[in-house]
Amino acid sequence: MSLFVEFHLIQNFAPSNLNRDDTGAPKDALFGGYRRARVSSQCFKRAIRLLAKEKAAIPAEFLGVRTKKLVQLVEDRLAALGRTDARSRVEAALGAAGLKVKDDGRTEYLLFLGEKEVEGFAGLVNEFWDELGTSAAPATEKKTKKETKASAPAEVQKKAKALLDGGKAVDVALFGRMLADLPEVNQDAACQVAHAISTHRVEREFDYFTAVDDKGDPDESGAGMIGQIEFNSATFYRYAVIDVAKLVANLQQDADLALTGLSAFARAIALAIPTGKQNTFAAHNPPAFVGVTLRRSSPINLSNAFEKPVWPDHQLPLSTLSVKAMSDYDDKVSGFYGDGQDAWAYLDLTGAWPTTKGEAQHSLDGLTRWLQEQVTARLEA
Repeated sequence: MSLFVEFHLIQNFAPSNLNRDDTGAPKDALFGGYRRARVSSQCFKRAIRLLAKEKAAIPAEFLGVRTKKLVQLVEDRLAALGRTDARSRVEAALGAAGLKVKDDGRTEYLLFLGEKEVEGFAGLVNEFWDELGTSAAPATEKKTKKETKASAPAEVQKKAKALLDGGKAVDVALFGRMLADLPEVNQDAACQVAHAISTHRVEREFDYFTAVDDKGDPDESGAGMIGQIEFNSATFYRYAVIDVAKLVANLQQDADLALTGLSAFARAIALAIPTGKQNTFAAHNPPAFVGVTLRRSSPINLSNAFEKPVWPDHQLPLSTLSVKAMSDYDDKVSGFYGDGQDAWAYLDLTGAWPTTKGEAQHSLDGLTRWLQEQVTARLEA
């Protein structure tokens, strides 16, 4: 039976511009007929990935890297083994796997690879150093991808293709990847992250600023620079869901590593904040509510609790009103579409979440432990 772990957060940010569009303005969206503040899912996913890495929540060998500089990464590992002048051999090995390298030494597009996959290519080149030396193109001669792949020894081609198995990288398993030239090694994401939207209507605001020249002469008046920055302030509803069975499958049936990944994600989604314009606004505001629910039937995004915007009440914060609206909507929609087996645990700084609905936790560590225990029990059932 399916098991979905959902994360529901209510988070109020002070004036900020965490995620900008092409004009430099905070991203927004129309929802329920009203303008809402928005932070894209890609923005939060990157913040989550980087925080999990910074906190060493997952062993380094089970992390991924998103880059066009795969050739350089492999060369660096080979240099540590005493192998120099490896560029042409590395390109031949990557070509054997179906990955094309441009003239500048970078891949055609961003690759999302596990650290073990990168190490695997270094090991492959090291093992077949002499064979790749005879098949690699001279520095002055660039082969097509088809020619590069065909020129590598058959055994190298076979092993190179087998390397691209995801490398049991937790972030690759969670967020998935697409390699345009190698659809057979694509990985469907076990985690889906929604764009965060404000629970209420939002208007853009403008910060008009000036900067003074510290070395200005006494007779110089006025500012050395004048400009403006758009910003907003909003209470966001954030949602993400993880398909536990898919996560375990993506990690090559390693249930223990999947539990490690779930715990790291639970901490990171609560603590990670995008870095956009933070030197200007310092909007380091943790969530007022973090709810985790386990569902068997199907995922339920609760954003429609805010289809009708929450309106300010001078007696209650918007975050409190938003938590109450979310709880009420969950009761309604779960009654129609749930199976009666949903399990909730939550951190609530607002006091608006019903104490009879799930298990209250008093720390993020406690919430993470609850999640581990619940998922472990269901995996073993």
